[in-house]
Formats: sequence, structure tokens, C-alpha cells
Amino acid sequence: MKLELRGITKRFGSLVANDRIDVVVQPGEIHALLGENGAGKSTLMNVLYGFYQADEGEILLDDVPQHFRGPGDAMAAGIGMVHQHFMLVPVFTVAENVMLGHEQTKALGSLDLAAAREHVRAVADRFGFEVDPDAVVGDLPVGVQQRVEIIKALSRDARVLVFDEPTAVLTPQETDELMTIMRQLRDEGTSIVFITHKLREVRAVADRITVIRLGKVVGEADPQASNAQLAAMMVGRAVELTVSKEPARIGEGGLEVRDLRVIAPSGLVLVDDVSFDVRPGEVVAIAGVQGNGQTELAEAIVGLGSHVTGSIRLGDVELVGRSIRRVLDAGVGFIPEDRNEDGLVAAMSVAENLILDRSSDSAFSGMGTIRQSRLDTFARERIKEFDIRTQGPGQAAGSLSGGNQQKVVLARELNRELKLLLASQPTRGVDVGSIEFIHKRIIATRDRGIPVVVVSTELDEVAALADRIVVMFRGAIVGIVPSDTPRDVLGLMMAGEKPGEAAA
Repeated sequence: MKLELRGITKRFGSLVANDRIDVVVQPGEIHALLGENGAGKSTLMNVLYGFYQADEGEILLDDVPQHFRGPGDAMAAGIGMVHQHFMLVPVFTVAENVMLGHEQTKALGSLDLAAAREHVRAVADRFGFEVDPDAVVGDLPVGVQQRVEIIKALSRDARVLVFDEPTAVLTPQETDELMTIMRQLRDEGTSIVFITHKLREVRAVADRITVIRLGKVVGEADPQASNAQLAAMMVGRAVELTVSKEPARIGEGGLEVRDLRVIAPSGLVLVDDVSFDVRPGEVVAIAGVQGNGQTELAEAIVGLGSHVTGSIRLGDVELVGRSIRRVLDAGVGFIPEDRNEDGLVAAMSVAENLILDRSSDSAFSGMGTIRQSRLDTFARERIKEFDIRTQGPGQAAGSLSGGNQQKVVLARELNRELKLLLASQPTRGVDVGSIEFIHKRIIATRDRGIPVVVVSTELDEVAALADRIVVMFRGAIVGIVPSDTPRDVLGLMMAGEKPGEAAA
């Protein structure tokens, strides 16, 4: 089926998320929409799927205009979507999830689960999926859950299939398996729209590439184009994609984590007897698929975790049992994984956000009030140093782009005396140009002799920044390996295999 998006425009108030976008997806091709987070890719697909109504433009299938009032209309027309965050009910079986919303019934009105199971088996056999129709979805690995999403879409006779950032929660091996599935679907005539910001993946699987920047199509790219060429199209300038760094100069002391356990109020063990060191002058990356204890580990280090046992020592200071205020005062800089929730106060100005944890310092306040002139001077210096694109210190932080918001957080945390930098998903949701800047500042911090912990689900980022890599799976450490460990070995470790087994 041929899909055409013609002149699609979608506005949210004064924000133009999609600006007269034209895209044509031919039958039986993988067409990648490449662009940074916030470029407008997902908004465009939500228009296609009927979640949003376009303000201008039209959707055509096989040259016939369509009018989708909701996802049901889009599915009925032959469009399916595999969402980044799976639309599955964890306590239902695979068969129950697949039939949800399209229930088949027997003569007396009871659900025909046997027919649903048979349908799941038929689709699974067609593509070589190993999926048990009676398995409870919540018990399945993430990669298998994604296959259930694909089976759901194919069971509705989807002839156009949209994959929205489908590799965000997959190991490298699961990503490779997904690419194989996408090629097989394409070869059987399915039209595929692949939404991503990952250059490696788009070059591996796409037949054609449309690049979107700031809500507009900026051109089509050849899948044979280099990463540098694609990155330049995405951000509008040349970007240095590799991190230049000298060999680590390791010092003594630093961070020592011993026998750390974090237990949820329900009794579930989230971090299980974790021990590792981070020495001055090195970057240790915590790698793993999202949801394997990395978030809880980072929160425990900065004093946000509850039910924490074991030891976290920074120099001579024990951090377990300290409040987050006292942890920060001990010299810990923290870049949280969700800057909007935990890193910024969106309604406050850039200047105010730059001193959130220092507002009582005599440098900025006196007699109970902020010394505005000093704050403005400090803020302007940080804005220049960290290349924060803003209208001025008084602009609300929430009105900045994602990359510039992250630079505000980075500027705040790096402009005080640090004994440890903990950066959790430091480049999530920022553009390639901002990634380049943030990576350089992290390495510069390491080169000042400060221990650095980077928590990241992006293997390219882990490989670029790390001197050593700690791989976590289900709350425990699978292994601690050098930064030059092959990508496929890291992927197997992220799925739970020990280093020796993964390298075999």
C-alpha cells in the first residue's frame, strides 16, 4: 500500500509541530523518518494514526484521501503502529492482548480464546516468532513483548506499519532481530515507516530516509550517507560525533559502593548487592536496558532512595542515610534522567534554575533577598560558557529547547566544588549538537580528576565516554568490563549473560 502525507501541518497554540510536511512511502519499502527528539516525527505519526487531527494537509492511501477521526479508523484502513511504550495489558495473556478491542465471541457470547490463540500461532509461525499465546505479557522479555505488539498490528491486516522509536528498550541483539523482522515484512509487501534518531540503525535498514528538523522536512538522504552527513542534516551544521579523550589518569580514593541493596515498599529487591568503585579521573558507565535497577542505583547514591542498605562512601564520607541536601553538600553533582521532573523548575527563570541548590549562598543573597545584579552577572557568564541559547537570564527555563534545558542543569551542577559527578541519561531527548557539547564537558570533568558515573541505556554513549563499564541486569551487576568490550558482548551481558559466557 502506498502512503502519502501531503502538506501536513499541526499546531499546538503558537507552536508549529509539523509545518507543511510531505512524505511518500512506497509499497514494500522501509522509509525512515530521521530527526532529533522534538523534531516533530511522533506528532506526524500521531496525525497519521488518528490521535491528532491535522490543521492542514491530507493523508492518502493508494492515492485515495482519508479522513481518520481516531485510531480505529486508521486501523480499519490498514495502518498499524508499534509504539515506543507498548500498548499492552501486563496481566493479560498474549492472546487476550491481541484480541483486545476486536474480540471474537462464540454462539452464547463468550470470548473465543481458542480462535485468538490460533491466530497468534499463525502470525508467529509466519515470521518465525517464538511466542506462546497463553504466556502472561508481564512475564515476557521486552523483545518478546514488542513481537506481541507486531502480532497485534498484523492481526488487523495492517499494510502500513509504523515503528515509533522501536529500539529504545531493546538490547543490541534484540535490535538486530527487529531489523530482520522489518526486512521480512517489507519483502512481503508491507510499507514500513521507521521513526528514529539513531544513525546506526537508520543506515542499517532504511531504503529511503526523510530528515525532519524543527517540524519541517529538510531533505531526503541516501542510506549510504555517512553518520556525519546525516547528523549535519539533522542539526543544520557539522557535528563531531566521536569523543576525543586522552587515557585516564587515575587517582586514589573516589566513590566506593559496597553491598548496596534497594528494596521497594512492596518488598521487591530493585538493587541487589551491588559493589563497585569509581576513582578520581575516570568515567564509569552503568549500562543496561532501562528498568534493570540503574535508576534506583542513581537515586540511592544521591539520597533519594528509600529502604537502602549497604555502604556508599565518597572519600571519608558515608552517604547512606544522608538527606539529598547533605549529599549535595558533600560534593555530589547530579544530572537526573528526567530534567523536567527532577532537574528544573520550568516556571522559574534560567538564572533562578542556575542557583537552585545555592540560593542561600552569600554570593547571591543577603538579608533574606536575592542580590539580583550578582545573579544576573553569574547567569550571563554561565549562559556564555555553556552556550545556552536563550533570550536572557530572565527567560523561563521551561520555554527552552530540550538541549538548552539540559545545558542549564549541566551548568548548575558543574559550577560548584565537586567530588563526584553523577550523570543519569545525560543526553536523553537532546539534539546531536548538544550531545557533542555535553560529552565534552563530562570528559573535561573527568580530566580535572573528578570521578564520574554515567548511567546510560545508549551503548554508543557508553562506549564513547566510559573508561570502565558496569553492566546491570535485574538489579544486579553482571560484570565490570573495559570500555573496548565488543558491542555484541555488551548486548549479551545486558540480557543477563556473564562476561565469559557472552564472549564465548
